[in-house]
Amino acid sequence: MQNLIDELVGKAKRAPRRVALPECESTNTLRAARRVADEGIGAPYLVSPRDVIESCAAEAGVSLDGMRIVDSSDAEAAEALAKRYMDAGRERLVSAKGARRKIKRPIYYAMMMEELGDVDCTFCGHTNTTGDVLMAAQMIIGLQDGVDVPSIVALTQTPGFEGPEGDVMALADCGLNPEPSAEELASIAIAACDSTSSLMGWEPRCAFVSYSTDGSGESPSVERIREALRLVHERRPELKADGEFQLDAAIVPATAAKKVSRESEVAGRANVLVFPDLNTANTAVKLIQLFAHGKGFGHNLSGFRRPVADSSRGATVEEMVGDIAMLVLSSD
Repeated sequence: MQNLIDELVGKAKRAPRRVALPECESTNTLRAARRVADEGIGAPYLVSPRDVIESCAAEAGVSLDGMRIVDSSDAEAAEALAKRYMDAGRERLVSAKGARRKIKRPIYYAMMMEELGDVDCTFCGHTNTTGDVLMAAQMIIGLQDGVDVPSIVALTQTPGFEGPEGDVMALADCGLNPEPSAEELASIAIAACDSTSSLMGWEPRCAFVSYSTDGSGESPSVERIREALRLVHERRPELKADGEFQLDAAIVPATAAKKVSRESEVAGRANVLVFPDLNTANTAVKLIQLFAHGKGFGHNLSGFRRPVADSSRGATVEEMVGDIAMLVLSSD
């Protein structure tokens, strides 16, 4: 089993991107940035007050050579960036006065840079809360067309699993939406397909997972899945999405042949699994990790117009580097 993160890091090195890191009060953020620069994964832009960056780097024993320092305490530069952001043409969810106020926080400064194309992606969440990251991303960057809510895709790698993409599978939503509506579930599926395509280069085949296969069960959750599938086909007719399928009918060809008595480009060959709620998605990832001794990766937020990562505050430097590699790949 090739380590998935090693594979993703290798792919990122072939197409490095400019990565904004606005949490430079964290020694682990700077250690991860140093590795990202040294290994050629990306070009780190350290977005924080210069004195914070320099003192934290000294504490961490990290050289700042070859990394771009963006001094967010430079009032003149911040004012110019806020004005560029407001004048860029797209309708904003913040006033000019609000933009000048928000940009005092490095996370907003970084995302304004990303929205304007000064960097390609933003890595945060190691010191900011998930709520902070979501609020900044929704206000400054916004959601992509056809998507109502952000979500999180996990890439899982399971020893011994022989699926359509080897031992790797994408699962959603694994972190944000507890009980998504049909509209939200459709958004999750669309974003999961787009994220998986960027990260892995696959043609997504998205299965909506349920306890029911093609009407074998009836309940409000099944009806919600069917409506979500209808919305996906309406919003993005080119996507290969199907359901509702039990898990085995979604990923095992022999089972799909028995349970799905119609033509399907997804049944038995799914590489993206969309679960009906956060309970099942989160449990599925943990079952893979605990019982199958597999791995789960991913803190990228799917559904935004531009790539943003919401790192875990308990993430190690190794995990942060892997997440940054995934973020770089999402920037294509």
